[in-house]
Amino acid sequence: METQQGYRAAYAGSKNFSQHDVKTANANGFAAAADDYMERGIDLNEQLILNKPATFFFRMNGDAMMEDGIFNGDVLIVDRSIKPSSGKIIVAILDGELLVRRIQRNPTFVELQCANKRMSNIQLHNFDDRSHVWGVVTCVIHVLERSLFVTKNKSEFNQKDKYGKAQRFY
Repeated sequence: METQQGYRAAYAGSKNFSQHDVKTANANGFAAAADDYMERGIDLNEQLILNKPATFFFRMNGDAMMEDGIFNGDVLIVDRSIKPSSGKIIVAILDGELLVRRIQRNPTFVELQCANKRMSNIQLHNFDDRSHVWGVVTCVIHVLERSLFVTKNKSEFNQKDKYGKAQRFY
C-alpha cells in the first residue's frame, strides 16, 4: 500500500519572516533550476554602514573636494566612531562651519587639505580631534540620474555660468 507524503511550507508563522527565508514558492512542488543560484538582494545599509548609531548622511555643498571625486550634491556617509588619522577625509568644525577636507598630521600642526587647486589648505596649530573633527567620511554616493533629485524648480538644471558652461545644482 502506497502512502502519501505531505510537504509543509517553509514559513511556519513566525513574525521574523522575510522573503529571503522562503527558498521556493512553486505551487507544483518542484523547485526552479535557477533557485540554486538565487542571491539575496543587496542591502546598502549592510554594505556601506559600519556602525549604525554613529553614522550620518550629509549632502556635500561646495567643490572643495572635487579632485577626490566628491562633487557638489553628493551624499556623504560619515561615521563618528572612526578615529581620524592622516590621509582620511573628515568633516571638521571650524569657526562654527562644517568643512569636508583631508586631514594631514605633521609634527607641529595639522593641515586640512582641499582637493581643488583654486582653494588653499588650512593649517591649524592647536587642533583637537574631540572639538574639531565631527566624523570620518566612509562613502560617497554620486547620483548620475538627475530625476532622482527632488527640486522645486526643474529649470535649475539648465542654468549656465557666465561662460555658457552648464552648472550642476543639486
